[in-house]
Amino acid sequence: MARWLAQAHPVPRQAEAEWANHGVALLPLGARFDAIRVPARRVHAAVGSDEPDTVGAALRDWLHGPVVRDVRTGSGLYYVLIAPDATWDGPENRLGQGIHLAVPRPGRQVSPVTYWAVEPQRRGSLCDPAHLTALLSTAETLKATES
Repeated sequence: MARWLAQAHPVPRQAEAEWANHGVALLPLGARFDAIRVPARRVHAAVGSDEPDTVGAALRDWLHGPVVRDVRTGSGLYYVLIAPDATWDGPENRLGQGIHLAVPRPGRQVSPVTYWAVEPQRRGSLCDPAHLTALLSTAETLKATES
């Protein structure tokens, strides 16, 4: 899996060196995968928890693909990895060509601030944006019924 991710980098050995030295590699988006940046509050509202294991299990069940968690700012962000040609029309920012994402090495938890909420399971296995839309719409429904 790590090799497949490293090949997103123009110099895959550099990605491997970054993983070895820092626990994360800056990988360019737009060729192998894109990412949808989702505020943690939206994800936590949708799954009804902010506990990492609970959130990870819910994201795995809903999205069936890899999700990076980054807690460097405030409550943090989730980056849902999708195919570059996948359709996304939600309000969250889609990141693609010209953007680099800090991606942890699969199989090893090195960085306490950027890690896999859901590790990739197979080469090329990415999230379906329609599943993300469905998950986030549950948070909006719950919010509306609580008001």
